[in-house]
Amino acid sequence: MPLRIALFGTGEFALPTFRALIESAEHDVVGVYTQPDRTGRGHHRHVNKIKVLAEEHAVPVFQPERVNRAESLQQLRQLAADVFVVAAYGQILKPEFLAIPPLGAFNLHGSLLPRHRGAAPVQYSIWEGDRLGGVTMFQIEPALDSGPMVGRVQTEIRPDETSADLMLRLAELSIELTRDVLQQLQSGTAVFESQDETQVTLAPKIRKEDGIIDWQQSACRIDCQVRAMQPWPKASTDLLVPGRPPLRCILLQVEPVGQTAAVSAGHGQGAVGSLIPDRSSVYAVTGDGLLKIKVIQPAGKKPMDAAAFVNGYVSGSAARFSSP
Repeated sequence: MPLRIALFGTGEFALPTFRALIESAEHDVVGVYTQPDRTGRGHHRHVNKIKVLAEEHAVPVFQPERVNRAESLQQLRQLAADVFVVAAYGQILKPEFLAIPPLGAFNLHGSLLPRHRGAAPVQYSIWEGDRLGGVTMFQIEPALDSGPMVGRVQTEIRPDETSADLMLRLAELSIELTRDVLQQLQSGTAVFESQDETQVTLAPKIRKEDGIIDWQQSACRIDCQVRAMQPWPKASTDLLVPGRPPLRCILLQVEPVGQTAAVSAGHGQGAVGSLIPDRSSVYAVTGDGLLKIKVIQPAGKKPMDAAAFVNGYVSGSAARFSSP
């Protein structure tokens, strides 16, 4: 007998799994819960792809401001779902909510728990330089991302991968993981594994200021930051050139290099943040090693390669990036 499933999600991370469950004949999706419609910049209404997906397949859509309110909980009970599947929903779920489905409520989390509990696990997996990332499915408890794990899948994080890239890959990997867990819940064979509390790290919500580069950090650390902060808020720094006002620049692609990569041709290595231009390249001095700038976007301009940046903005060895 198929499971009756209620889905809870809003972001892109949830979309592939929700689509697979809705389009499959294996289970019965009885309702989709997603955040209320929001108006963005310019008064344009944001397109909620989860809502569009559900409506295309005639699945009831619910968008409560607070899913824990009495009227929403009563509505949920009437759906008579066996299990709740949650992915990037964006609301805290209280004990009254979690007690409704007989088989429990389960969350897809974009890291290998207990590492990176919190709102930004994918970004922190890259920012912290992890070699492995993944998705964990766990039973939701009131404490943050602390419930027992019922399945997970891991993958190597590529050296040039951004948060946006990794998020898309993890979203696809979540499909088979969710199917496996649901089959195990249905057959009563699911294994619940407690998280090791000694291995917990936190991944709080990314703030705009997290994108500001501190050049005292190592080249490898800054590279991780540049990739982690895409697509938002992007890693940025101020370019300081004598006689010109500071210019905000977004770093889009960089590469840590050896200490001598840019000085072998006779360039000196200056203070932290200093820029070392070459004919077609430019290197920034960090707290540990050099960082090759490959793609950069000065304020008000389109992204450009190093050669264009050197020709248009870097005036000899006096140019430098500022630290906060």
